[in-house]
Amino acid sequence: MSILINGAGLALMALIVWWFWLSSKGRPAKRAEQDGTIDIVVADGVYEPSVIETNTGDTLTLRFDRRDPSPCAEQVIFHKLDVSETLPVGEKTTVTLTPATPGTYRFTCQMQMYQGTLIVH
Repeated sequence: MSILINGAGLALMALIVWWFWLSSKGRPAKRAEQDGTIDIVVADGVYEPSVIETNTGDTLTLRFDRRDPSPCAEQVIFHKLDVSETLPVGEKTTVTLTPATPGTYRFTCQMQMYQGTLIVH
């Protein structure tokens, strides 16, 4: 019986790791519209889209639409860009970035459970 419980526990842990850290891998990247805007929905433990592409020096306007009332979702942090913003529930919050250096930049909630990637060419 304990083997069954331990196996179920391990399966649940694997599912949690996949959901929060691995499920966005392999998703197609979203490029900004003509005006440099991308709408991002914050719901059910994910950013959608979670992979965003832009070019160095282009101004990128991200409109976060937070639908998830979880406290984890209340802030977005762009690591290595020193940008963070509070996301009120039920409102669209605009974050404007102009990345100056090519690279891959993570953006997450404050607990790093919501995960996203900004790819700058």
